[in-house]
Amino acid sequence: MMMSENPGPNFTEAVTGLAAVFADASFTADGIAAHLGPDVTEALYRGEPGVVAHACRDGSRLSRLIRFFLLREPSAADELAELTSPTLALQLIDAHVVAHLPSGEVQVAFDLRPHVIAGENRLIVSDLDASVTEHVPGPEHVLGVGSASLSLLSATPCSPVDTVLDVGTGSGVQAVAQSGCATRVVATDVHPRALELARATLVANGIGNVELREGSWFDPVAGERFDRIVANPPFVVGLPEVSHVYRDSGLWLDEASKLVVGQAPEHLADGGTAHILASWVHLTHGSWESRVASWLPPTGVSAWVVQRDEVDPGMYVSTWLRDESVDPRSRSGIRRTQLWLDHFASEGVRAVGFGWVFLRDIGDNPSEVTAESLTHPFTDPLGPEVEEYFLRMEWLRGRGLDDVLAARFLVRPGLALEEVSVADTGTGMGFSPRVLRATRTDGPRFSHEIDETVRSVLAGLNPRGLSLADVVGLWSASRGLDDAAADELARASASAVVDLVRHGLIIPADIADLTNLSVLPDTPPAR
Repeated sequence: MMMSENPGPNFTEAVTGLAAVFADASFTADGIAAHLGPDVTEALYRGEPGVVAHACRDGSRLSRLIRFFLLREPSAADELAELTSPTLALQLIDAHVVAHLPSGEVQVAFDLRPHVIAGENRLIVSDLDASVTEHVPGPEHVLGVGSASLSLLSATPCSPVDTVLDVGTGSGVQAVAQSGCATRVVATDVHPRALELARATLVANGIGNVELREGSWFDPVAGERFDRIVANPPFVVGLPEVSHVYRDSGLWLDEASKLVVGQAPEHLADGGTAHILASWVHLTHGSWESRVASWLPPTGVSAWVVQRDEVDPGMYVSTWLRDESVDPRSRSGIRRTQLWLDHFASEGVRAVGFGWVFLRDIGDNPSEVTAESLTHPFTDPLGPEVEEYFLRMEWLRGRGLDDVLAARFLVRPGLALEEVSVADTGTGMGFSPRVLRATRTDGPRFSHEIDETVRSVLAGLNPRGLSLADVVGLWSASRGLDDAAADELARASASAVVDLVRHGLIIPADIADLTNLSVLPDTPPAR
């Protein structure tokens, strides 16, 4: 079983030298994928080293690099020297990047893995994991690019900003992503080992605009404000202990998420945004939505809370036991499972939710919170949607129904109308309409059930055409509605439009050109 090493002298310098060797040999995420082909690349990410080793028997330099650094196969020291250089091989050994084995061979002691991050080939330096070899992460384990960090990467925009704060940087994944779009990034972590590996990651990638600071939570940036905050904190809802620094806070239940969500607004610049991975408990009393909303201040924040998953206590505990390479079937696994579940039971935890909390500074305005579940599949990155969401919410803020009725709207390009019919059991033949839905085909693919009236209203919207009030008025006149009925329909339509705007199915005409949507037509269609 492989064990993690502590970085030795000149660790960053040795990794930087190795990064140059990797670049020369096309040992990048793109280069490796091209070399292995799609099927074997998938096997690599599934953790099937035998498949990858079988494909790397050609003796080429890239195959040998893959076998030594990704599959962690032991090698003779002179073979490492031939693969890199005699000088660099000695540096790697002295810096503990590579470790001596009792057999006399050498083996990589850290995870040095190429990734594509924010569209760039990058090298991330972290501790070994259990992806291709047996490995039990220690208490000071520094995580690489895992599912949580990938989730946060997809939910964070890369639009240009001046300053970014990365809270709990770990191996520096989020800081690397933001370094290309920010003038300055401050990355903090309570764990000195994490900062050492993050420093190696940054230097190896030639990134010079990230400042690393050691400290707990927001302590290293007291009194400072940032245009964007990203945070992948130790959000695991576990026992009140710290068995692994990267995931355990030692705080009670979901207090770690509460702390980050609650304190982040104090560090947002005017109009700044925060993008936070978080967990929250579902208790036997009260809703999870109100629980998370209670973490936020009464003024100054627009919040979008998105629950991506909800699991029962048993599944939650088993998942995180496996994360630390503990078999839930083992004696120790059973004991820890029972302790963990007893803790949940005593606190009334019936489920645990996981997702993102997105925040935007809105000055002195009353805080507004939208909390919803988004459990259906989608593949588009969420970062651009978050930016557009806050743009749409800014438009809605302070507008009454009369203002909505006076506005014009763009039906989102790609919006699909779904008509679902089912077998007509009443007549025993044919089909009868069951539901009508308007569904986005991009982003998070929001879907709304609508009625025939809303369908007709949507058909009449044009960003350079009639206002919503005029569209509804024409429809009311065509149906012969009296003034009272027409007014009631207008109010109902405006309320429906507010919900459609919130999820981006339609866009107010005066902000459509601020989104990434297609250019508006110059003239309205002929009537």
